[in-house]
Amino acid sequence: MNTRVAIYTRVSTEKQSQDSQLAELHEYCERRGWGAGTEFSDVVSGAKFTRRGLDEMMGLVRRGKLETIVCFKLDRLGRSLAHLAQIVGELNSNNVSLICTSQGIDTTDDNPAGRLQLGVLMAVAEFERSIIRERVNAGLKAAKARGVKLGRKPTLMKHKQAVADLVAEGKGVREIARKLTLPVSSVAKITKEFSVGAV
Repeated sequence: MNTRVAIYTRVSTEKQSQDSQLAELHEYCERRGWGAGTEFSDVVSGAKFTRRGLDEMMGLVRRGKLETIVCFKLDRLGRSLAHLAQIVGELNSNNVSLICTSQGIDTTDDNPAGRLQLGVLMAVAEFERSIIRERVNAGLKAAKARGVKLGRKPTLMKHKQAVADLVAEGKGVREIARKLTLPVSSVAKITKEFSVGAV
């Protein structure tokens, strides 16, 4: 067994078989002269964030134990383009090649075309993320324009009555801050509201 090569397979349900994926991947490894790679597999929807087999394999990647990952198709590996880009980025940073046998993707050093294919996919994923960011920002802007208050509710004004009582007693800002264990700036902000309201 070649412990530097990992074979990864995934099916969505127990009713599906991984045999066809495994047969093709083992045959590919034999053709490359690698022998049988270490097998990792999952029976889980691709939309799941965590997968036991994938997580175990990526753990070996991070520890520098793998050189190449062989899978049937990209969609067996990543749950979305963004997730796939994250995985590929991690593989690249750990100098691990990715091969998808049914799609002709091969990011080993002797195949620049495979790296180009993955680069395009990662660019598409980044474009997808930037579109989502734009939509979120546009939604926030529209909400503000409608007068929707965003963020946490201010808690400062719950001290308003206590500050008002102490101001009525003739206490100064610093003394009030000490008594109520509040920052001086917070007390000043509350008392400023009183003066604005009195105008």
